[in-house]
Amino acid sequence: MSITITENVAEHVRSHIENNQAVGLRLGVKPSGCSGFGYTVEYAEAVEEDDAVFDQHGVQVVVARRHLPFLEGMEVDYVRDGINRRYDFRNPNVRDLCGCGESFTV
Repeated sequence: MSITITENVAEHVRSHIENNQAVGLRLGVKPSGCSGFGYTVEYAEAVEEDDAVFDQHGVQVVVARRHLPFLEGMEVDYVRDGINRRYDFRNPNVRDLCGCGESFTV
């Protein structure tokens, strides 16, 4: 299994990656909210020794191996809804979401 991103995500990341001098998109989790965990999304400045790298649509998706149990099999999309833009996470590991949608439990 792996982590996948849609072409929408890849297009968005490619348009910003050079300006940020990044090597790819870093995904992870952090303790957050009332359910336990929240997603982290940032540009990866480097690939570290303990990182897993997934090449998708010409973009490197970088994930610390300790985060893989929480994200394995996830698909990430970049959604435009009017003037709003956001990452949309489809994570098969999620067992429950908090009421406000900010955190999840695995």
